[in-house]
Amino acid sequence: MDDDGRELGAFLRSRRARVAPESMGIAVGSRRRVPGLRREELAQLAGISVDYYVRLEQGRATQPSPEILDALADVLGLGRTEREHLRALTAAPRKVRRSSRRRPERVRPELQRLLDAMYGLPALVTGHRQDVLAWNRLGSELAGGLDEGRRDRNNARYLFLDPASRETFPDWAQRARETVAVLRLAAGRHADDERLRELVGELSVRSEEFGALWASADVMVCGSGTKRFRHPAVGELTLRYETLQLPVSAGQTGQELHVYNAEDAGAEEALRLLGAWTASPR
Repeated sequence: MDDDGRELGAFLRSRRARVAPESMGIAVGSRRRVPGLRREELAQLAGISVDYYVRLEQGRATQPSPEILDALADVLGLGRTEREHLRALTAAPRKVRRSSRRRPERVRPELQRLLDAMYGLPALVTGHRQDVLAWNRLGSELAGGLDEGRRDRNNARYLFLDPASRETFPDWAQRARETVAVLRLAAGRHADDERLRELVGELSVRSEEFGALWASADVMVCGSGTKRFRHPAVGELTLRYETLQLPVSAGQTGQELHVYNAEDAGAEEALRLLGAWTASPR
């Protein structure tokens, strides 16, 4: 079984376990030992043979038709992001690009100038592996100190391997869940990325928390919302963020621009103080 087959099987099993049989009109007896739907129940509800579904979960049938995917997604109650992830996992096999290990991701100089011009608005750019590729001064400070090299510049590695991240993010558990779900979505879209595979392998070995969250097979797109930060100079503050997908350039894909802004007077004053603090000699 290849990696794509394992990912597909893990995703299907995790979603099958979350479907309550009662919601599908299936009577549950006292001898039932598995959570969610059985394989044969899901296959029947989706209108496919049990043998074929078993082969899907075992990674021996990795390119089902769009009709089968839609039927499975309907029974499993998948949302839009999960449906896209399922399609990515069943796309044509891709060869791992070993040359990608020697090709670092970069941002366009024009984008860095834009970040620097966002005075008063923390901003940063990430790649699909959760590497922080560019930032402005406020973005650096809120994220834990990117300018000074106080933290690993990969968000996932920083969160799970650096205890300081739990001070930077008061809602650490939520940030961790979101980061793993976003990384898992990227793994489906970039199954040919050897560096991404190595990152997941490293974190799975070194962090039990990462391994448990990865096993849940959740996927997510974080387009907007709020995040809490803690900074030694200004304390805690809650900011709203917007995430913008950047256009592909020079072979770089999956880059995102994250911009933060204050929603209330308290956060606005904290950002002002933080801006003055970063501008002063230290």
